[in-house]
Amino acid sequence: MLEYRYPIAGTVPLRAAGETMDLERLGSLPASRLSFVRSLVRQMARQRWQISTARFDLDEQGHGVAIYRLQTPQGRYHGVIFSQQLADDQRSDRVIAQAWDVTFGVIEGDVDDALLEQMAANVPLQEAGRQHPRLLVLSRANRSLRNFAHFVESLSAGQQPDPAWLTRVGYLYRTTAVYGNGKFGIADFVRLQDNPDFHRPFSAQMLAVYLLRHFSIEQVEHIARCQAPEQAVPMATELRRYLGIGNSTGLGMAPFLINHPQLIQQWVTCRETALALALGQTPDEERRQRLIALTRRAMRHLDQTVTEDAEQGERNAAVVAALPEVIAWLEEVPLEETLWPQLAAWSARTLPLEAQELVNTLLIELYPEQVDPLEDQMGIEERLELTPDMPLVRLKQLIETHYDWALAEDFEAPESRYWFWYRSAEKEEPRLGVRGREPGAEKELSLAIAPRVHHTHGVLSEFLEANPRALVVEFLIAHPRHKDIVRRIQTMAETPYGEIRANLWHRDMKPMHLLRTKLSFFGAGRFDPKSDRWVRITLFQGAPLVEEINAEPRDLAEVDDWSFPLEPEGIMHAPRQEVGETS
Repeated sequence: MLEYRYPIAGTVPLRAAGETMDLERLGSLPASRLSFVRSLVRQMARQRWQISTARFDLDEQGHGVAIYRLQTPQGRYHGVIFSQQLADDQRSDRVIAQAWDVTFGVIEGDVDDALLEQMAANVPLQEAGRQHPRLLVLSRANRSLRNFAHFVESLSAGQQPDPAWLTRVGYLYRTTAVYGNGKFGIADFVRLQDNPDFHRPFSAQMLAVYLLRHFSIEQVEHIARCQAPEQAVPMATELRRYLGIGNSTGLGMAPFLINHPQLIQQWVTCRETALALALGQTPDEERRQRLIALTRRAMRHLDQTVTEDAEQGERNAAVVAALPEVIAWLEEVPLEETLWPQLAAWSARTLPLEAQELVNTLLIELYPEQVDPLEDQMGIEERLELTPDMPLVRLKQLIETHYDWALAEDFEAPESRYWFWYRSAEKEEPRLGVRGREPGAEKELSLAIAPRVHHTHGVLSEFLEANPRALVVEFLIAHPRHKDIVRRIQTMAETPYGEIRANLWHRDMKPMHLLRTKLSFFGAGRFDPKSDRWVRITLFQGAPLVEEINAEPRDLAEVDDWSFPLEPEGIMHAPRQEVGETS
């Protein structure tokens, strides 16, 4: 069986899986310091990665090619970005789109003329192109039209853009897919396993997004200079930092959480270990004041976060309303050795879920020396293994012990069988349908683990009655269709956090919780659902700039302190206009 690494978490036990792996709780997680964007920025700063402009051939409208060179202590890479004119009727965040404002990728090694020509012919085609095997990441993005126009207009007039535009929509570009791991002919996942620069999960993809953020700043300033060479000004440093990159994503992200249970186990284990490590520390006055300051900042950030989704708006408002209670509690309770466990217990009794997990996230933030080493344990080699010689009665015991949450569901009830998952014919993307009302149930995807386990347990129990001494292999010879789920049960029974404890068929299941779970580990902020099936988020808002990473950091702690960014104050800008967003 696969061996898992469980870091020692002091005297505080990790939370029970029944609590941690509840879907609504997972869907309440904010990004933490272990998120992939934070981890990447720390790595860049610690190792002094150097980013420089190798080529910047853009016309007056900002269309053309930009190439950024990344030099690390271990290797050299290039981010290659193609910007093109895009008609408004072609601009879409849907996965079926055929054209985008920019397409880009990260190449391992150098880019000569022949490679650039090959990329220019294929990268803009995305899935339809013949992509180069040295391409580590392939992606595309569209402009936020009103933000982009406002920034160009303001900078070309010699004024700073209004920060409120970035508070409303935190980016100039939003990606609609960031592909890695061998998709469409690009470098396979194995190529990065032993790469010291990108061995952590999704680190190469996050670098591509970070380079797009830098390009968005340089591009908008370039267009402004072209429009008014004598009058244009560069963007203020505070605004540059406040600028992020958006992402628009839908149900296509959900299967990852189900199909990679060992990786999810590792992510959640590291986060829960980080929390246990923090709770096990002896508090001091400096860290108490630091926690109060972080709580105030998070409260202001959430108060400034704008969403058109009524439910998410209510959740944000509930957290903002709860955080003054947290501050008052911290100011009033004596500084005792068990202050942090007291805080966690009080918040679990008193606060809404999102506020509870925010408090946990801020506690993790207090102890970088203890927590940050966990970032090297976020990856794992996944392998579900079958144990054919296991007594079948033992498998039955594993199910009843570790999957009791699945057995408790009544799958004959209509509300427990409401949804079915299928794959669209258009782009092979996952979709949700209502069972009995919408077509496609005959092509259902086997994403819902609970009903599969429930069914296997029933068939297994009947087989055991007739064959009480049977082995797993004998059961599978008689019922071969259960092989995959048996392999999963045998492997994952050793792990507490691999399975999301929810019935993904249930009428009350919220797919948005699945999306937010994964996005929180990416490092997403400004969570803004546009329906119950797709969402816009912002990455790298508040992060250090390329020039700050390139410089010798005077204090790594300052470079890393950019969670929950706030709207910059004191920036002289053009008169405030109506702030909005279009597709």
